[in-house]
Amino acid sequence: MRFVDVPLARRLETAEAEGAAGCARTLAQRRPESRAAVEAVAGGYAVFAGVNSPVTQAVGLGLNGPVTEAEVERLEEFYRSRGDAVRVELCPLADTSLVELFGRRGYRVTEFSNVLIRRLDPNESWPPAPPSIHVEQVGEPDAALWGRTVAQGFAAQFPVTPEILEAIELFSCNPGATCFLARIDDEPAGGAALSIRDGIAGMFGASTLPAFRNRGVQTALLQKRLAVAEAAGCDLAVTITQPSSTSQRNVERQSFGVAYTRVKFAREWT
Repeated sequence: MRFVDVPLARRLETAEAEGAAGCARTLAQRRPESRAAVEAVAGGYAVFAGVNSPVTQAVGLGLNGPVTEAEVERLEEFYRSRGDAVRVELCPLADTSLVELFGRRGYRVTEFSNVLIRRLDPNESWPPAPPSIHVEQVGEPDAALWGRTVAQGFAAQFPVTPEILEAIELFSCNPGATCFLARIDDEPAGGAALSIRDGIAGMFGASTLPAFRNRGVQTALLQKRLAVAEAAGCDLAVTITQPSSTSQRNVERQSFGVAYTRVKFAREWT
């Protein structure tokens, strides 16, 4: 495991924040009435892609030093003016001034998530997927199939809402993102995505349809993405999971380790 200091945390958080910002900008171009927007604030990005969208949150805040109350007020106005609560994914290396401001302004903790990383070595090799599993990079003709497969794989944890489907579609067409579909006997079995920014390979959007679980689908998708990231010159891979989840267990088997645990802070309007 690599020692995680503030510069590395900033690099990891910025890569994710820029990916979310790209989704919101794409949505703003497609549907201006969505009021999708991005605002740089407190060293990170506030992203809005619609009420209830999983993309709608702030990421990367507080990693450039102390945060002022005026910056938090600007963050709050960004979301309040769009009819949504403030939700901030906060890295534990963020400046403590931000936590103090959240405490004074009525924020509450709503969620924890683990950020896991692994080094990438250009000399590392990956075993081929089992003969029954075929992993392919998704082009435009199969983008909708990929989106449905990923959404249905998440259905047990997250209902397949229009907001979820739209978020998945936005990630699939985001610059820098590549989508992969796994098939078993020519049937869609699972999907995942890879986002490359600043040498960071972001592994996200991974799910498997219930009928095909426990057959190596996620391992095949993960190894395929790691191989592509290595070939692209990335030096680090990162993924985010719920603590003690099946996803965390799967990625730890591929030499990922927990870099830090993030806390989601939220403030809702009464």
